[in-house]
Amino acid sequence: MNNLSIQLTQKEKEELLLAKELLETPGVAMKITNVLGSPIQKGLGLLPKNWNDKLGEITSNALLKAADTAIFTLKKESQKESKNLFHKITAGATGAMGGIFGVAGLAIELPITTTIILRSVADIARSNGENISNIETKLACLEVFALGGNNSDESALESGYYATRTFLSNSMSQATKYVTEQGIINEGAPIFLNIIGKIAKKFGVQVTEKTIAQSVPIIGAAGGAIINTVFISHFQDMAKGHFIIRKLEKKYNQGTIKTFYNKI
Repeated sequence: MNNLSIQLTQKEKEELLLAKELLETPGVAMKITNVLGSPIQKGLGLLPKNWNDKLGEITSNALLKAADTAIFTLKKESQKESKNLFHKITAGATGAMGGIFGVAGLAIELPITTTIILRSVADIARSNGENISNIETKLACLEVFALGGNNSDESALESGYYATRTFLSNSMSQATKYVTEQGIINEGAPIFLNIIGKIAKKFGVQVTEKTIAQSVPIIGAAGGAIINTVFISHFQDMAKGHFIIRKLEKKYNQGTIKTFYNKI
């Protein structure tokens, strides 16, 4: 059936519009800058010289620990409203610690923050009718960390959201197949580590922006709490948009929804 011959309901059109507005918003750096009232680039020179070398390891470890704690141990629960405010408050408290210790505390703070964010993402998935015990849903939750908002370098014909999903799609399919055949997911399996590596590259950009902001000496605990609140709010928005899209794709198909998404 031709994608354009399918008609969405008015409610679905409104949901799709909301999803695109959420997914194509500015990234973490711009949001933090707007809240703090000054560019986060002020802290760029305060990062250690070998920062980029350490970032990949810290980010990957944070995602691995979060995945093990936040979603792979979750059982199926009844659909309910996500606890967004609770998770924001918790992340803010963790961010206060990060604000005090700055870059030095990132290896401790980031896994905790990432776990809180992932639990919030799983809550949002569940509230949108997803079965959190399903491996595809678990991977879709992790996928949210690769979504960073609109990128000016992206082609206007190919949104940043769908470009990111295409970037991850092959690894996601292989992991789903692996679990279907093996019956379990081994966090140390090469296919899973491959997914974490790809997501970490995208997530690392957001982590760098967060860390630069927290490196400014005047930030302190209060500023760290604010930054982490903005950080988790960003990924909550990404999750809301992502799982609205997935819900519509399940009713129709990905090609149809992608066509409508790009035409908005």
